[in-house]
Amino acid sequence: MPKAKKILTTKDVPPQFLEAAFLVGHVPQMALQSDPRISYSVYIPPEPYKSLAANTDDNKTKKLPLLVNIHGTRRNLSAIYGDLKTFADSTPCAVLQPLFPAGLEGPNDLDSYKKLRSKTLCSDLALLSILDEVATRWPHIDTNKIFLMGFSGGGQFAQRFLYVYPDRLSAVSIGAPGNVTNLDDQQEWPKGIKNVQQVFDRPIDFSLIKAVDIHMVVGSKDTGFHGGDEFKKWQQAIKAKVKDAGSDEEAALTSNIDASKSGQGRLNTLQRSQRSWKDLGIETRLDIVDGVSHSADGVRGCVLDYLRPLMRSINKA
Repeated sequence: MPKAKKILTTKDVPPQFLEAAFLVGHVPQMALQSDPRISYSVYIPPEPYKSLAANTDDNKTKKLPLLVNIHGTRRNLSAIYGDLKTFADSTPCAVLQPLFPAGLEGPNDLDSYKKLRSKTLCSDLALLSILDEVATRWPHIDTNKIFLMGFSGGGQFAQRFLYVYPDRLSAVSIGAPGNVTNLDDQQEWPKGIKNVQQVFDRPIDFSLIKAVDIHMVVGSKDTGFHGGDEFKKWQQAIKAKVKDAGSDEEAALTSNIDASKSGQGRLNTLQRSQRSWKDLGIETRLDIVDGVSHSADGVRGCVLDYLRPLMRSINKA
């Protein structure tokens, strides 16, 4: 077997050459070494990072906080070139966006990453591996406790990651998920948490979940079904047709139907989640953005307003 190549880190490059080496600013999309099907983009504000890298006393060097943004079903990664870049420069912090491509579990797969575990993908472990790579290449970024945000399908990922890895989160923002996992020990994952220990080899730790700053966000007009009523009826008809075709095909063709069956939009879904968590002693802040429907762009400013003071308090520490 060929010898694995050493990862070039920012400790190997003089600070004045970090931009020329594509190690600060918008970094080229990186393939995850442990699973090249997955990739990630990174933005690192050049001047704050170069200043940290110039300090050779590791014991006294602060680290940039890390904001991780999980994409929705459409896999739109453009925010890292717009709002998230501006936020990173002004806070300052680094930004990471993983990409979990569609089609990993077959030609109709859109959703496998949202549930953290599927046949060939462990999206939770993939994110942890990405964080390990970032920690190696950019040792002045704090990857031990991250700030996690996700909208729609990314909101599903963020909520479930909170359940399983609260020890890795400083704060989380859960944006308008179509489906959620309930803290119900009578239902199996991903509907409930009955078998979390078997699936993840980790228990649910309520005390650690309560220690995370938890934000929920949704638009005031995000009350309809995904695709509308007619699309819902079509999904249900297809579900009946393919009932005997196998669970994988059925799941692919009936994505997002669970929330629709109970007549919920994403606004009601988050309101119900907040109430059920409060009954368990889990405090959250729910922001309902007036006049916004199902739009990541429409709620992002609210998310960043929530995260900004939390990140700056770390920078000042």
